[in-house]
Amino acid sequence: LAGGRLRRSLPAALLAIALLGSALKDGGLVPDTPLRNKRNPLNVYFVKVAWAWTLWLLLPFMSLTTYQLCRSTFLYGRTKSVLLVLRRLSALGVGTAVWFVCTELFVHIENLTGECSVPAVPGQPPRLYATKRECHQDSGVWNGFDISGHCFLLSYCALMILEEVAVLEGLSMEQNSKLRVVVNVLFVSLCFLAVIWVFMFLCTALYFHDFSQKLLGVLIGLAGWYGTYRFWYLKPFSPGLPLPNRPLSLKKYSYSR
Repeated sequence: LAGGRLRRSLPAALLAIALLGSALKDGGLVPDTPLRNKRNPLNVYFVKVAWAWTLWLLLPFMSLTTYQLCRSTFLYGRTKSVLLVLRRLSALGVGTAVWFVCTELFVHIENLTGECSVPAVPGQPPRLYATKRECHQDSGVWNGFDISGHCFLLSYCALMILEEVAVLEGLSMEQNSKLRVVVNVLFVSLCFLAVIWVFMFLCTALYFHDFSQKLLGVLIGLAGWYGTYRFWYLKPFSPGLPLPNRPLSLKKYSYSR
């Protein structure tokens, strides 16, 4: 997962999955499996808290690898290394803001565009519902435009993980050190998590939402990734990239994005 080819191809692959999955769903070609049930374990214990999983695995991984990169590759002192670790960790704050703003926006759009269908109660005037939550409290069905939060978040998390593990391409660690063991465990865990996110993205494309809702969700996820890792993080006043530009004296560690 640390290779550049996979990072470059994943955005197009996610779009292709959304398109193909929607076509299969609309054509009635998707088999009935337990993954169609929203209460399946992967959805309940992983996808519903996808950002928490991503955040708490990236936090120690980014801290350890950035500090080691600064000390062993750039030969920075401890104070400067710690400051750069904090700068890089601010990317998690940015990611949290992207997640929060987008998910709240999706809820707002669904509330604005929907209306509630509830069984009529004899002798009572029809009630107006302002939100999906109010509708569901009365056992109604809300039919607003539901942008796929899963397509947004799973694509954004998978792309963010691939960007952050790229640091391993320039990292130097002793073969049998405890740090190497810890970093490898975190790396394998992040790879496993990224595979789950892509797999559940496929399940979402096959089983849930309309095509336009899924397409808009993944496009917003790609926009969040591109706007940060491909634009803002290239600027001086930003969290920066996992592998920033090297000094010429460290050309042997160079990494081309």
